[in-house]
Amino acid sequence: MHILDTLKERGFIAQVTFEDDLYKQLERESTPFYVGFDPTATSLHFGHFIPIIAMAHMQRAGHKPIALVGGATAMIGDPSGKTDMRKMMTVETIDHNVACIKNQLSRFIEFGDDKALIVNNADWLRGLGYIDFIRDIGSLFSVNRMLTAECYKQRLERGLTFLEFNYMLMQSYDFLQLFKHYGCRLEMGGDDQWSNMLAGADLIRRKEHEDAFACTFKLLMNHEGKKMGKTEKGALWLDADLCSPYDFYQYWRNIADQDVSKCLALLTFLPMEEVRRLSALEGQEINEAKKVLAFECTKLVHGEEEALKAQQAASALFGGGAASGDVPSYQITRDQLSADGRLTTILNDCGLCTSRGEARKLVRQGGATVGEEKVTDIDYVITADQIGTDGLLLRKGKKSYCRLLLI
Repeated sequence: MHILDTLKERGFIAQVTFEDDLYKQLERESTPFYVGFDPTATSLHFGHFIPIIAMAHMQRAGHKPIALVGGATAMIGDPSGKTDMRKMMTVETIDHNVACIKNQLSRFIEFGDDKALIVNNADWLRGLGYIDFIRDIGSLFSVNRMLTAECYKQRLERGLTFLEFNYMLMQSYDFLQLFKHYGCRLEMGGDDQWSNMLAGADLIRRKEHEDAFACTFKLLMNHEGKKMGKTEKGALWLDADLCSPYDFYQYWRNIADQDVSKCLALLTFLPMEEVRRLSALEGQEINEAKKVLAFECTKLVHGEEEALKAQQAASALFGGGAASGDVPSYQITRDQLSADGRLTTILNDCGLCTSRGEARKLVRQGGATVGEEKVTDIDYVITADQIGTDGLLLRKGKKSYCRLLLI
C-alpha cells in the first residue's frame, strides 16, 4: 500500500498540496521530509505525538525524516492558534530545551547511518543578515496574502506584532534551507500549520523552480470535539518526570468508548485488521481494547518494561489488590501527620486535588476513598497506623490514585 494511503486509512491526513504529484514523488524515490518542533519546553507533549508517529510510518515506508528543532524560531514564537504573544525565552533556555528534545525524539525515529536527521534552524537563522533576508526572501511574500492566513487573522483583533508577523517567512526559509542542503521536498505537521507550510512550499517553487509539497495531519479530537491530551495536571507530557508512565497509561485506559477506534488507528502500529477487530468490541469487552491501546501507547513512549509495570499497577488497583510501587506515591512524615493529618489536606498535598476547597467538595460528594472505605467526613484524619509499612491507597473518583507512604 502507498504510504499516503496508509496514512489516510489510519486517519492522519487533513490536507495535501498537489496530491497526485506527491503520490508520484513518494513512489519514485526515497524522499526527505521534515516536521518542525519548537523547543518551548524540556519535553515534547501529546500535541507532538501524532506527527511523530506519522514520521515513523514514513520512515518504515523508506522515506527519510528530518526533525527540525526551532532553536531560532522559538525566539519569536509561532502565532498559530495563540490568542496572545508567547513569553520570550533566553538563548540558553532554548538551547537546553533543544538538547532535551533531540534525546527524546530518538525513542521514536531511527537516527544514524543516513536514516534520519535532527537539525536546528539556529544554524542558519541566528546569524542571518536582516537586509539580505528581507531583499532575498521578504520580496517574494505578499502582505495582503499573508493577512488572509488563519494563523494571522485570529490575532489581528487582539494585536499582532511585527516580530510574530515574520514567523511565516522564517518557517518558509527553513523549508528552503532544508531543500538546498538535504533535498527535502515535503513538510508535514499539524493542520494548524497549513498557512505556514503552503508559504514554504510556494517559496521553493518560486525560488528554485522545483516541486515541493505540504501535508497536514488532523488534530486528535474526542467525540465531543475537544482536543485530547489534557489531564487535570495539565499537558500529557512524553517525559516520565513530567507525566509518569502510570498516569500516561491511565489516560488512554480511561478514554471514552467512542474514541477507542481513532486512537488505536492513529497512536499505535497495530495492523488495521486488529484495530477494526478491537474497535468492534461492545459493552464491557471494549475495556479490553482500551487496555491494548494504553499498553501500546505507553510502550511507544516509555518502553515495554514501563508499560508492563503500568499495566500491572492498574490491574492491582482495579482488582482491589495492594497498591503497587508503580502507582504515583506521596511521602509523608509522622510530624506532618501530627500537625495536620486531615484527609482534605493530604488530598491537596499529594496532588489528587488542586486545592483544599476542591478536596472538601470531593469528600462531601462521596468521591474520596481511603483504602477500601469511602469517606464523606471533611474532618476525617489519617493515622500512621492506617498507612503502616505497605502504604495507604487514596482514590479520587474511579480513575485517580495515590499511594501514601510513611517515612
